Amino acid sequence: MPNQTSYKNIIVQQEGKAGLVQINRPDALNALNSETMSELIAALQIFDAADDVGCMVITGSQKAFSAGADIKHMANASAVDMMNMEFVEYWDRLKTIRKPVIAAVSGWCLGGGCELALACDMIVASESAKFGQPEINIGVIPGAGGTQRLTHAVGKAVAMEVALNDRRLTAQEALNYGLANRVAPVESYLDEAIQLANQISERAPVAVQLGKEVINQAFEVSLTEGLHLERRLFAMLFSTEDQKEGMAALIEKRPAEWKGR
Repeated sequence: MPNQTSYKNIIVQQEGKAGLVQINRPDALNALNSETMSELIAALQIFDAADDVGCMVITGSQKAFSAGADIKHMANASAVDMMNMEFVEYWDRLKTIRKPVIAAVSGWCLGGGCELALACDMIVASESAKFGQPEINIGVIPGAGGTQRLTHAVGKAVAMEVALNDRRLTAQEALNYGLANRVAPVESYLDEAIQLANQISERAPVAVQLGKEVINQAFEVSLTEGLHLERRLFAMLFSTEDQKEGMAALIEKRPAEWKGR
């Protein structure tokens, strides 16, 4: 498990087989800067390599998942500065995490914070969650995936209004549009996200990781290419011990004992 004493802006702990990473910048409504994102990605990578963790949860506080990127270091940047800045690349690094990542969102989830939630594989929202991309108010557009991932999630028309007119989506709207998996009371949303992560952690590990990979590819390739990849990975799983164990367990009417190989 990651050593939480080595982090300044996040709190890290393990809940069963779920790795929990909490953004901890309450005075800044959990605004994201390079140091915070670097720590977050590092913690996820350690959990990703841990045999006793099957799924991760990223969360903030009940008041704010994250109110956005910390813009102080961007205000006077040039176009070249922004092109060369490593900061926005942290969001794309979530794609390198093999195990599923769940965003547990409560309160404000804006700008870079919304983009962080969008970069995760699933979202559990509290009833108070508010999703938005308010970059238009400071003269720019989302730059860490907001225009692309949000459009994939909610469709062109709604994404246009969110990005161009600072529309905020409620938790229920996020659920209705397919942005969130489920909505829970503020008091229990994090517990529900951790429970979901632990449930996923009880599944066949290799199949979970390959399932995540091929579902994500559905947004990157054509249907024909996606179906081809699905069939190859489906067939490949028949070379694993877990496939033999899973099917034997079903036939023998007993719980499967996964080995992750």
